[in-house]
Amino acid sequence: MVLGLGTGSTAAFAVAEIGALLASGKLSGIVGVPTSKRTFEQAQSLGIPLSTLDDHPRIDLAIDGADEVDPDLNLVKGRGGALLREKMVEAASDKFIVVVDETKLVTGLGGSGLAMPVEVVQFCWKYNQVRLQELFNAEGCEAKLRLDEGGKPYVTDNSNYIVDLYFKTPIKDALGAGKEISALEGVVEHGLFLDMASSVIIAGSDGVSVKTKPFLDMTRGGPVYGFGVTLQL
Repeated sequence: MVLGLGTGSTAAFAVAEIGALLASGKLSGIVGVPTSKRTFEQAQSLGIPLSTLDDHPRIDLAIDGADEVDPDLNLVKGRGGALLREKMVEAASDKFIVVVDETKLVTGLGGSGLAMPVEVVQFCWKYNQVRLQELFNAEGCEAKLRLDEGGKPYVTDNSNYIVDLYFKTPIKDALGAGKEISALEGVVEHGLFLDMASSVIIAGSDGVSVKTKPFLDMTRGGPVYGFGVTLQL
C-alpha cells in the first residue's frame, strides 16, 4: 500500500503511529510519500520506507490535517507552508482522509478569519500580493506576505513565497475564487482544497466522529444523491 504522509502537528501524530506500528510488526508492506521536508525527515527517522510521486504516481490513501473544513468537506490547508506538495500528493490519492478537531469546522471557507495561503514565485511577489488584494477587495480581504520568525520572507520547500489572505467573511464562491487565483501568472498554488477529501475524522468534546462526502446511490433503481453520514465513535 502506498500512503501519502501529510504535514503539520496533527499529521505528525499519524506518521508517528505508522512508524510505531511498523516497528512493532503490526504493520508491513507499505511505502510512504511525504508532503514536505519535515515529514520526510520524521518518517525517515522512524524507519518508514519512502518514495516519491515520480515512482508511485498513484497513491492508495493520504492522511493529513486541515486548517478549515466546511460542511461539504472542502478545506483550507497550507498554514504550515506545505500546500503545494500536499495538494500534489493528495490529488494523486484514491482516498484522502482528513483528521481535525472541532475548532477547524467552519460554515464557509475563510470563515475562521485566519490565513488562506497562496504560494507565489519570489519574482515580483509584491505585484502578485497587490493583485490578490484587489481580487478580493469586495470581500474585505487583506493580503500579507508571510514572514519567518526572523522577520524575513518565509520560503517554502519549493523556494517560493507565501501570500496569506485574511477574509473578514467566508468566501462566497470558493470554486470561483480558486480558479481566479490560479489564473494569476506567478501564482504556484493556493490553499483551497476543493472536492478532495473522502472523509473527515473530527475530534470533539463528545468524542470522535467521522463525516463522509455526499455519495451517489445506484442501489434503488436509479441515481439517488444521499448525504454523507456522521458516525459517532
